[in-house]
Amino acid sequence: MNSRQRLMTVLEGHIPDRVPVAPFVQDEYLSYYYPRKRHVDRVIDALELARELDFDLIAKHRKFETAHFLKKSFPNWELSRSARSENGMQVTQTTIATPVRVLKQEVVTPESGVATSGVHATIRKHLLSSAKDIEVFMEYVPPPDDETIREMHDAAREWRTLMGDDGILAPWGWAGVFNAAADLRGIENLMMEPYMDEDLYVAFMDCITNLQCSYNQHLAETAIECVGIQAHMANSGTVSAAYYRDYVLPYEKKLVSAIHTAGKKTVFHNCGPAGTLYPCYRELGMTLWETVSAEPQGDNDLAKAKAELGDAVCLLGNLDQINFLKKASPEEVDAATRRIVSIGKPGGRYIFSTSDFLEKHTPLENVKAMIRAAREAGGYS
Repeated sequence: MNSRQRLMTVLEGHIPDRVPVAPFVQDEYLSYYYPRKRHVDRVIDALELARELDFDLIAKHRKFETAHFLKKSFPNWELSRSARSENGMQVTQTTIATPVRVLKQEVVTPESGVATSGVHATIRKHLLSSAKDIEVFMEYVPPPDDETIREMHDAAREWRTLMGDDGILAPWGWAGVFNAAADLRGIENLMMEPYMDEDLYVAFMDCITNLQCSYNQHLAETAIECVGIQAHMANSGTVSAAYYRDYVLPYEKKLVSAIHTAGKKTVFHNCGPAGTLYPCYRELGMTLWETVSAEPQGDNDLAKAKAELGDAVCLLGNLDQINFLKKASPEEVDAATRRIVSIGKPGGRYIFSTSDFLEKHTPLENVKAMIRAAREAGGYS
């Protein structure tokens, strides 16, 4: 099998020739591995790396991660943006003028050279800081526009041509209802909203869900294989299973269903704790859950996750890339990799990977040992 066939076989719930090996590579590791490059791309350069190191690429571009309404102006939605450098940080302010109210957002990103494009920003001022802001947002926020949809199709065609059979495309959508709502509202405010004003919470989450379903259905209709959903904010370390079931699950489930209805797979990303949420994850019905992170990043046990979810949900993970992969010997990496593969492999629906993206300063000999051991241990024949 080639890499694309191998990955898609797993995502379809069938048994491939071997367990796919798909470490998560993004700007930080790409800029570290290719220090002479002045720009790195999560398809072009990730593909070059995958061919060099011989792994199965799941390419996770960020081009469509930001919603259309945070990129440009629309009728009754005049957007302006300014940026400045402040103590080694890039500060970006976005202002949106509606007919009745001005909304402002300020985000801060560490200036990390070539890797800056891969760093997630910290939101210092949220766009929707009051109930009135939410009401104005719901009234005036525009739907996805034709230009954005054309950009999706153009980019996906280019990526598909580049990729060939060496992997699959799983770009991040503007996806993950709770994550997106938290970015707009602030997670503390959002988490309290059901108790302070449940009607407003439901209306706001319905609005975000409907926008995301529309946006990501358009993305799913392009030449990609999967849509990435960021869903790490509502994890078992921040919310109870009861809270998740009542106030998160209905919205994420509707989004997952919309993408599947459009004919594409879903990659649901929670790189943190999830141990109490497995029944909810099963009901949610995502195609693939990444990254089954063990302690200290998460609270997950791969064997338990496999037992509770593995017949219905594909799993990806769970080698610790921070405290282990960067510090262990190649021999230790080999042994740990083989142990993880032996747990994930039975019955299929498993892709070997790290518990999040590869970090700079990870010894190359360890990365190679990990990939080699996973390939050798993963055969089904």
